[in-house]
Amino acid sequence: MDIVGALGRDPPERGSSEDGRPTRWVAPLPAALEDVAYRFVWVIVAINLLGTAFGFWYYRFQFARVPVEMWPFVPDSPGATLLIALAFASWAVGRSSDTLAALAFFGNVKLGLWTPYVLVVFYPEFLANAGPALYAFLFVSHLGMVLQAFVLHRMTDFPVRAVGIATAWYTVDLLMDYFVPVIGGVTHTSLPYRDGLPWFTTTVLQVAAAGAVVLTVVPIFLALWTRVETLRVQG
Repeated sequence: MDIVGALGRDPPERGSSEDGRPTRWVAPLPAALEDVAYRFVWVIVAINLLGTAFGFWYYRFQFARVPVEMWPFVPDSPGATLLIALAFASWAVGRSSDTLAALAFFGNVKLGLWTPYVLVVFYPEFLANAGPALYAFLFVSHLGMVLQAFVLHRMTDFPVRAVGIATAWYTVDLLMDYFVPVIGGVTHTSLPYRDGLPWFTTTVLQVAAAGAVVLTVVPIFLALWTRVETLRVQG
């Protein structure tokens, strides 16, 4: 049985710079690890879909408190894993989408880093509420989201239009989560402390929002750097 044929495809070529190696920021993972992700792409898709299902279950109480019109802005991490599942699946069937890949890259980098950030910053109550096993699972699985995001450069060179769409979506999501909700209250992931509680020199909400703002900028920089590197190599 052809396992690669059943579970994935041969990986696309890995772009390289003049010395034959991709820039570290563009492709920090070993080529062999990237190859495995593409050769077993349907396994990656299935894992992300399972993570998405768990994430929607995790947000079930928050969905109940938010108007239906605002639901798209609630499930941040499961939304990101759904996007990357769709991005990998579209590549696997030969219909790769730059826009899907850009949205998936932004979401998995941003949420994959933001969740460990708040887990550490607000660890006393997160640990008490979730327990050590779930706390560790959330921490490690979200870092895994970041790692898989850095495989996407093989299927897209992040054209400006796709980066623009991803930037627009995650900017709107940022506004809904922390600053200017259109209907009802802000839609950020529930935190184990009330939003206005003093924390460091500010409040819990502002500490969480600060991380979200910074981590919205990071994938923009990385995606555009990938674009510049691709054009430089081609040129």
